[in-house]
Amino acid sequence: MTHDRNRKSLHAINLGLGTNVLLAIVKTTFGVLGHSPALLAEGINSTSDVAYYIAASILVRMANKPADRDHPYGHRQFESIGSLTIGAFVITTALAVFWDSVDKVWDFVDGVAQFTESHPFALYVALGTVAVKIFLTWYIRKLGRETQNPIVEALAYDHRNDLFSASAASIGIFLGQQGLPWVDPLAGALVALLILRTGLFILRESSTDLMAAIPSHELAERISDLLKRIDGVRQLEELQAHRFGPHIVVNLTIGIDGALSVLEGDRIASRVEETLLKSVPHVHRVHVHYHPAEDQHANMTIDEILEPERKPKSPHYPEFYE
Repeated sequence: MTHDRNRKSLHAINLGLGTNVLLAIVKTTFGVLGHSPALLAEGINSTSDVAYYIAASILVRMANKPADRDHPYGHRQFESIGSLTIGAFVITTALAVFWDSVDKVWDFVDGVAQFTESHPFALYVALGTVAVKIFLTWYIRKLGRETQNPIVEALAYDHRNDLFSASAASIGIFLGQQGLPWVDPLAGALVALLILRTGLFILRESSTDLMAAIPSHELAERISDLLKRIDGVRQLEELQAHRFGPHIVVNLTIGIDGALSVLEGDRIASRVEETLLKSVPHVHRVHVHYHPAEDQHANMTIDEILEPERKPKSPHYPEFYE
């Protein structure tokens, strides 16, 4: 399973890298020879894509390293770091494109811009880029859902950005050939704002992973429902989880009958661990703490379970909550 995930992740990166190398060469060449600023800007965008695809490839390989003494949960956090890197590149590209587009629009307003009609083949190259990016957006998004790899998911968003950008370039080239050159930079500025929004979304998601901002209410409710079906578990009192790449490590506290022996309590905890590992996707390890169930914890809400400071204080361990 892990090998297949790693293979698909590297396939997504290598496919995007090879495609962007080819597109960078073609679009830059015909942008210069065809006198098309829009297509040349697209070529520069593809060239920047190549740079962070190489970075993504390195980080995925680092993430695939097995667990060791210093990293018992493996190196999967490199995936979130890679996603963060891609988000930063996307935002930088968006700002550069926006600044360049606004500058060109201002030149048209001032009447200082000079326009040379582009070669018709420039439009064909831009439309070909749109077709390629439609396929890559669909295909890489599919691989992202299958692998749950934040790097692959971020690359799918980047392909979608390229689709928007290439579409705007196609419209700009076409209208420029019809005598409306100012549409090109204006469309570029609008696309830059869409790219910026995507970059911020990628940064938010990858930062959430690195900060281990889980479990969600959905995950907590799923675990709570599973525990209600396990004999011997009377209460779920506390739940914490940490993400390590695609894996989740769960720490929870349950209440059991205080008259049970330590051995019986250990058997209940083992059943809890086995149930969560089998029933909840991506849970890699479960740590269970148990102690006698208390009446004031009988009807705790999910919010109180997720936030220990909100749950009722225990009369047996008051200093623990101070």
